[in-house]
Amino acid sequence: MSTTILPGSLRVCKEHYQLYVPESAQVGSAVGKIKANDADTGSNADMKYTIINGDGSGVFSISTDKETREGIISLKKPLNYEKKKSYTLNIEGANTHLDFRFSHLGPFKDVTMLKIIVGDVDEPPLFTLPSYVMDVYENAKIGTVLGTVTAQDPDSTGNAVRYFIDHNTEEDRYFTIDANTGTIKTAKVFDREETPWYNLTVTASEAESPGLQSHILVGIRILDVNDNPPELAEDYDVVVCENAKPNQVIQTITATDKDDFIDGQTFHFSLDDSFPLNPNFTLKDNEDNTASILTRRRRFSRTTQDVYYVPIVVSDGGVPSLSSSATLVIRVCACERDGRVRTCHAEAFLSSAGLSTGALIAILLCVILLLVIVVLFITLRRSKKEPLIISEEDVRENVVTYDDEGGGEEDTEAFDISALRNPSAAEELKYRRDVRPEVKPATKHPASSSLDRIDVHQFIKQRLAEADLDPSVPPYDSLQTYAYEGQRSEAGSISSLDSATTHSDQDYNYLGDWGPEFKKLAELYGEIESERTT
Repeated sequence: MSTTILPGSLRVCKEHYQLYVPESAQVGSAVGKIKANDADTGSNADMKYTIINGDGSGVFSISTDKETREGIISLKKPLNYEKKKSYTLNIEGANTHLDFRFSHLGPFKDVTMLKIIVGDVDEPPLFTLPSYVMDVYENAKIGTVLGTVTAQDPDSTGNAVRYFIDHNTEEDRYFTIDANTGTIKTAKVFDREETPWYNLTVTASEAESPGLQSHILVGIRILDVNDNPPELAEDYDVVVCENAKPNQVIQTITATDKDDFIDGQTFHFSLDDSFPLNPNFTLKDNEDNTASILTRRRRFSRTTQDVYYVPIVVSDGGVPSLSSSATLVIRVCACERDGRVRTCHAEAFLSSAGLSTGALIAILLCVILLLVIVVLFITLRRSKKEPLIISEEDVRENVVTYDDEGGGEEDTEAFDISALRNPSAAEELKYRRDVRPEVKPATKHPASSSLDRIDVHQFIKQRLAEADLDPSVPPYDSLQTYAYEGQRSEAGSISSLDSATTHSDQDYNYLGDWGPEFKKLAELYGEIESERTT
């Protein structure tokens, strides 16, 4: 039988063979081969290898390659040169096929001894534990020591080891480690309610060979401190019916606490003793982390009081114990006989008012619409006011527009109304409105002795022409009337001038400067008429 070992590891002797395996070899990997010589061929040369004894039988194993008829030696456990430097194996090789014609010649097998030498390799440091778990209280000061990790150089040289934290995340910066001793300390104050657990990766390397490193996981557990007071589990909406009975449970309450107690949370409930005794409600601690709110009297009325306030105190079982105060708001409502709430004060108020949200919106829209209509009406009314037309292009005949009511009958100077006179006379001369023209001397009238020879009709026409053609005389807001009835009639005159024969006291002052003249004319005319009739 001959033995073949991996290249570079073969030593051949007569009785035994030697194999070199470095301590850094990986578990499960093939570390050598062995083969027995057999002159047979075919199936008669099939071989099977077995480790029959030796101190290395628990560290190594052997299997058969059917194609090459070789024994493959594999590593079952890691090697450590510092603990054991060599192993011995007794390996047997035997044919698996036996021809019955030659069975009397005995079994065809052979045994050899294989010595395995473990080679020393420079290895990275090894930690004393596979992992570490350290504890620290959440209120610990910065610099508090959490614990120490330890690693050693497994080589015989015993090189010094250095430690550091792999800062893969921001949380890794919350801790520091001593590079020489491996002592871990805190770098901040922790809050368990925020983060209860941290994981660190600590690396150890040889001082002489920094490239040889080993890693280990360190878990940091933040221990709880009773620094949060308990609180009610929720904002309770407590309702009491108007037809409630004494000692009736109307609400069951509980509490929560951010702190974590090893033995579990424990809560205690009570009424706030800083207030007077409540005559309407009381509290019962059920001693199971809950409490019940009970009534102390019969019947409640929304019209008398619709809301009650009950102050309570909640405390925990920590050391020292912490507590907090809360106020329960209890509403009085109308209920059915089975306890179902029918309506409360706010709902009853809305229903009695008879106004829903939709109704309020409709009223608001109506008010807005009314305001819009009023604004439009005012705007249209202002826009319909027609401007005063005083354009010079207005050629309507005998139409003159005045933007003033004047000063009455006595106002003869404020306005220029020459346009009211004969057009031919108006174009001859125009005076300024604010200057009173000088009055020319009046034309002398014929003497009364000659009045009998004058035709009255002709006389009146002459006076009208003089008045029309005289621009110096300002017009008056008065009517100048010249009465003429024509030729004499058989029926006699019906003119009021007949009164002149009786010396009428008619006042002609309203005729202005023409008053005296016209009075004389009336008297003369009366005399003429009297003579003609006689």
